Amino acid sequence: MRHLIPCLFLAAPALADPPTVENVSATRTGETWRFDVTIRHPDTGWDHYADGWRVLAMDGTELGMRVLHHPHETEQPFTRSLGGVAIPEGASQVQVQARCSVDGWNTDTTLVTLD
Repeated sequence: MRHLIPCLFLAAPALADPPTVENVSATRTGETWRFDVTIRHPDTGWDHYADGWRVLAMDGTELGMRVLHHPHETEQPFTRSLGGVAIPEGASQVQVQARCSVDGWNTDTTLVTLD
């Protein structure tokens, strides 16, 4: 039994750093908003990469999502955009949250103040 415990640690999955939002630019375009989001993640290829980000209302309601269809292991950090995001009237802040293909959504969000 004593030798089994170290083996259990070897079988545990190796968790990489979660995808992090480094910068967000929000621009009003008529009745909707465009978000330019810069993400950093230690992508290793198709097996583990940042695969999306989303804009959330302050109550957690998803307002828009950008799916990332391929890894960016040689482009870090990287910026991608999403337009046409409808923000509820009167909202002055939203959150942006990043996701990776293995670990899912980062529990941290980035607060964005809308001007």
